[in-house]
Amino acid sequence: MMTKPKVLVTRRLPDAVCERLRRDYEPEFNVDDHVFGADELLQRAEGMDAIMPCHTEHFTESVFDRLPASVKIIANFSVGVDHVNLESARARGVVVTNTPDVLSDATAEIALLLALGAARRASEGERLVRSGGWTDWSPAFMVGTQMTGKRVGIVGMGRVGRAAASRFRGFDMTVHYHNRRQLDPVEEQGAIFHASLDDLLSVADFLSLHCPATPESKGLLNAERIARLPSGAVVVNTARGALVDDDALLDALRSGHVAAAGLDVFNGEPGGDPRYRELDNVFLLPHIGSATRETRDAMGFRALDNLDAYFAGREPGDRVA
Repeated sequence: MMTKPKVLVTRRLPDAVCERLRRDYEPEFNVDDHVFGADELLQRAEGMDAIMPCHTEHFTESVFDRLPASVKIIANFSVGVDHVNLESARARGVVVTNTPDVLSDATAEIALLLALGAARRASEGERLVRSGGWTDWSPAFMVGTQMTGKRVGIVGMGRVGRAAASRFRGFDMTVHYHNRRQLDPVEEQGAIFHASLDDLLSVADFLSLHCPATPESKGLLNAERIARLPSGAVVVNTARGALVDDDALLDALRSGHVAAAGLDVFNGEPGGDPRYRELDNVFLLPHIGSATRETRDAMGFRALDNLDAYFAGREPGDRVA
């Protein structure tokens, strides 16, 4: 009987994914689902053929310098790979994969939830009802921003960006976008391309971020760019917290230049910048863009498909390094 490859699974995964792992591999699970620090990650990786991590584990250059030689592939349970130093992986000959495609719809749903929740003051209103503070009504009570007919600017028109655009169109919104390249007309579906991010910002009543976090995009939404947004704009981020300069966005939220923000991702996760919690005009979620049963199963199966291909001697379909 052939020996099954040994796989370190760093976080608790859906039951169906764990069943397939037990069937086809020799997995080592993180029973209590705690976050591995670098030392524990490296210790547990001893003798492993593969690691199946999430974005909570950080594969820095120093981690790769100490990574056991037995580890040949890192099959991420995530689309984003900013937690992995890809140059170091290539230098060590370690294959890295991700799980694209399968979470586009779930994340697009969250973008819509954040946009609506922020624009219509849902977090503030929900707290008011729960606390018993709702004691009156008037025409001036809890007035927010209407989405219907507004302009939405999408930064990053990849799979998730296009899925979000289709949902914003359901609110009769005009879709504008900035991307590394202009899409073909079939993909655009009538969306208006802006080669310059600054040009896009000037027409974005709602701004929705869907681009990856890279060294070039870190702090993309800074004070200068926020100033280009129309007064009273709504900012939505379901991509990565690193795209946002927190000081700049907080200042704009306090001044009212940005009327509201809907955030699912943050610098310094988990928790994020505590100053956001002090503001009523921010709708906050704990990085749950892909958190549906259907999507989490699909992410796990996609990661396993990549492992299956690698150990069968084939090129993994989602290889990024």
